[in-house]
Amino acid sequence: MKTIEPQEIANRAGYSRPHTSHCGPDGIYVSALGSPSGDGPGGIFIIDHDSFEVRGRWELDRGPQYFAYDFWWHLGYDTMVTSEWGTPKMIEDGVNPEILLKGGYGHHLHIWDLPKRRHKQAIDLGAEQQMVLELRPAHDPSKAYGFVGVVTSLKDLSSSIWAWYQEGTTWKARKVIEIPAEPADPEALPPLLKGFKAVPPLVTDINLSLDDRFLYVSAWGTGEFLQYDVSDPFNPKKTGSVHLGGIVRRAAHPNSGPLNGGPQMVEVSRDGKRVYVSNGLYNAWDDQFYPDGLKGWIAKLDAGDNGGIALDKQFFVQSEDQRFHQIHLEGGDASSDSYCFA
Repeated sequence: MKTIEPQEIANRAGYSRPHTSHCGPDGIYVSALGSPSGDGPGGIFIIDHDSFEVRGRWELDRGPQYFAYDFWWHLGYDTMVTSEWGTPKMIEDGVNPEILLKGGYGHHLHIWDLPKRRHKQAIDLGAEQQMVLELRPAHDPSKAYGFVGVVTSLKDLSSSIWAWYQEGTTWKARKVIEIPAEPADPEALPPLLKGFKAVPPLVTDINLSLDDRFLYVSAWGTGEFLQYDVSDPFNPKKTGSVHLGGIVRRAAHPNSGPLNGGPQMVEVSRDGKRVYVSNGLYNAWDDQFYPDGLKGWIAKLDAGDNGGIALDKQFFVQSEDQRFHQIHLEGGDASSDSYCFA
């Protein structure tokens, strides 16, 4: 067992606050939100496959990229895609309303030449599209498209899902799903949202089944968990929805009373039949949107072969003391496996 200390990452890569890790073709890739000072830029560093020592920063030419968050790739196209949240100073104390209302959080996708480690293209989704987070590329290595979730729109507090795709030698992005905010009594809202008189969906995670057929979307603010058929990635069809928790709704599980938090991180089994959700996002953000104190829970849903989702009444874990974030499944799952040959 080896522990990689923060100082090793800082000294060898100039980064801090690691987030996402994936096994890559030449090492273990890990994204980091920023620099040791809490500023930017954020980026990616590489860990040696065998010694688990930090090799150093991945980027040779980062171009205009400054914010970081998630990353994934299309190995067959020698392409990496990265997304944006904000620097550690911008997120560690919760949402900063001044930054948010100025459109100051991340709103780009970045396209990279994977073997050359160089920035190729920035795709601006628009400054009103704030916090471009989870990336889910098609698992089929012959396909050059994927999905990304946007937490909120400054125009109307909606959340959205965008599809990125290659057209000729250029990469583009198109909004394919929009989830509206829900009107609410200000008295039922946390201080941050009272003036808006609405509950934003706050899409914080998405996941794509291994056959690239179903996209799952967590609306952490409203407590809705959605399933879409994305066989045609540019024309998704809603095929399922359940509610758990939510800032106002507080929807119960069959084995619980009213719940706070909402579906947040989502994981899908490799056979596509089991879906797991947990409700913890990030402590400072948990407390901002659920100020009565987030109580951790995990739920399982069963997915039908042709769409539809239903809560498993026998599987529900709740804790007064622990906040549950991400689940990974032994033997692999839909977000651990980056490609799948037929």
